[in-house]
Amino acid sequence: MEPGAGAASAKRNARDSGKTVDMGDQAPAITGLLETSLYARDVGRTAAFYRDLFGFKALVESPRLVAFEVAGRHVLLVFQAGATEDDVLDSRGTIPGHDGRGRLHLALSIAAADYEAWRRRLGERNIAIAGEYHWPRGGRSLYFRDPDGALVELATPGLWW
Repeated sequence: MEPGAGAASAKRNARDSGKTVDMGDQAPAITGLLETSLYARDVGRTAAFYRDLFGFKALVESPRLVAFEVAGRHVLLVFQAGATEDDVLDSRGTIPGHDGRGRLHLALSIAAADYEAWRRRLGERNIAIAGEYHWPRGGRSLYFRDPDGALVELATPGLWW
């Protein structure tokens, strides 16, 4: 074991258990990436694309946004373009304005065994494959675009880990 590894492990275990630990200059733990946002010219059309293709369940639906549950622990937000530029102020606080433009990208993880099934599903829905890539660690990615031109990637294990 490396010097100090026991202390680091003890701190990590305490952090993971929900206990507060003094970590000095180290940033407090991030426990995940909660939300990813896309901006749609027609939120209904783009939301239907994600709902129909992936079977995502909507957590919230409004003219301003549709929030989808992804894998039971992540949220994909599809906002109506231009509807989020101003701050939202109410009795609960402030949500700062935001927006996104350009060639946006998101990646969804899939099992390696499902790669060809996804290829077939896209073909059955006449969704053009924009590209494919074989990663050095053994992963594969399948790329296509949503109705607003955002690049959607389906990635197998071996892309990053």
